[in-house]
Amino acid sequence: MPADARTSDVVGTKVGIDAKVGRDCPRCPRLVAFREAWRDKQPTWHNAPVPSFGSAAARLLIVGLAPGLQGANRTGRPFTGDWAGDLLYATLKQYAFAAGEYAERPDDGLSLVDARITNAVRCVPPENKPVGEEIKQCRDFLKATIAEMPNLAAIVMLGRIAHDSTVAALGRRLAAIPFGHGAQHAVDGLTLFDSYHCSRYNTNTGVLTPQMFRDVFATVRRFLDARNAQH
Repeated sequence: MPADARTSDVVGTKVGIDAKVGRDCPRCPRLVAFREAWRDKQPTWHNAPVPSFGSAAARLLIVGLAPGLQGANRTGRPFTGDWAGDLLYATLKQYAFAAGEYAERPDDGLSLVDARITNAVRCVPPENKPVGEEIKQCRDFLKATIAEMPNLAAIVMLGRIAHDSTVAALGRRLAAIPFGHGAQHAVDGLTLFDSYHCSRYNTNTGVLTPQMFRDVFATVRRFLDARNAQH
């Protein structure tokens, strides 16, 4: 993807896709109903579409699945407040993509370094399972997130849904870019990296070990460092 195709009129302005999505996106009736039910149950929680975390100037974008009910849906920051965040942020810090201490809350002072995190679906889905139309509806926001990152060089896709939605957002056929843990794909000037999702289920069952997860980000770190040296 040429650089000018990854920029948009929101780059350099105060209004990005996060601001446009807001707190009351009406696109998915099932997710709206679920969100409103939890606003009644837990009025102090975020209970809204979860914005991306990190600078749009970053070279790395990490795409997850969707906010966890008591994680990002509660705290308002991706991967914050659940097991997946424990593993993700420890790994990002190990490979210098994060700084500060992660304490499972959005005011813990943790910051991302040359990295940004978003989700394929921005609202919490019942049972953590978005349906196809919800993923499709939210893909416009994923496209816009990618478009507002002019320096983007690498995307890490956590799990098959994140992979499939990202590939579709980039306008490519899934058959040409299959998902596989540790796989890499070159797409229009970007390099895509696949990983199993860092969910508690995957780690408890051994589908994903912490070392397997670290290996993905070690590869991304080497890739970006090498790219930086070339420039």
